[in-house]
Amino acid sequence: MALDTLTPYEYYTVMKSTSKSYAHDKQTILRRLGRIEGQVRGIARMVEEDRYCVDILQQIASMQAAADAVALMLLEDHVKGCVADGLRSGSDERVDEVVGVIRRYLKR
Repeated sequence: MALDTLTPYEYYTVMKSTSKSYAHDKQTILRRLGRIEGQVRGIARMVEEDRYCVDILQQIASMQAAADAVALMLLEDHVKGCVADGLRSGSDERVDEVVGVIRRYLKR
């Protein structure tokens, strides 16, 4: 099965599982996501207030950078945890999975 051809729902259905690989970073990730949530609300408020386009775009770029930082943290934890465990057990399924995720991420 080519994981990179699945829709997000199909991917989740096929791959749904839980993970402990990011457990040591969980609170940091949640804090960062909370800040990103605040950034999104701030951007919406800027649009409601008819703020200058470039100011809004700068805030969106900042929000995207923050989201990318969280994604990189999760990816690193996934490779060091889930992928490494899979390889140690003789399976390369997690490698295919992470390559598919990166492929979808880069398409955006």
